[in-house]
Amino acid sequence: MNLTIVMSAADWLALFVHFMSLSLLAIGGAITTAPDMHRYLVDEQHWITDGQFGSSVALAQAAPGPNVLFVALLGWNVGINAAAGIGMGAGAATWGYGLLGVFLTMVGIMLPSTTLTFAAARWGHKNRELLAVRAFKQGMAPVVIALLMATGWILAGGPGDASAQWRLWLLTAVSAWIVWRTRVHLLWILGAGALLGALGWV
Repeated sequence: MNLTIVMSAADWLALFVHFMSLSLLAIGGAITTAPDMHRYLVDEQHWITDGQFGSSVALAQAAPGPNVLFVALLGWNVGINAAAGIGMGAGAATWGYGLLGVFLTMVGIMLPSTTLTFAAARWGHKNRELLAVRAFKQGMAPVVIALLMATGWILAGGPGDASAQWRLWLLTAVSAWIVWRTRVHLLWILGAGALLGALGWV
């Protein structure tokens, strides 16, 4: 279900700036910032629905290509909802708003981190024997794991009471164990989750 929202130029700028700030926190990839994207887009601004958020992440993760594509889908949904807010039906103008959302979110999430990564990688490679560089690399591992756990928490919770979602939590725990302890390809796990969802089990 889509929303009908009205966005001003300041709102579009705020969307861009927020994704630029998240770009600098995306340690381990853009997916690690999904909890804050959810907070900002769904809970705080109400620019997209919880269903649109979850569908964007799931579709991008299942599709071939980089996992950052979910950011483009989030921007697309914001744009489509904004087009509906000014009374646009399906057509070129709606596509334009959708593409504006894609452009702002993707450039916002990519530009700062890409620039910083390029500069830091060059410096780190030159100074790879320094204790500070080695300590930084080792210290980032627990941060990345914690951010991924927070993303899993948001995606597994779904709408409603957390205690009523015991099947989702069980599926999440089993999936995490399979990934950790076996070499089963992630697409099989995604397919199994989709099948369980289609059957109404989760």
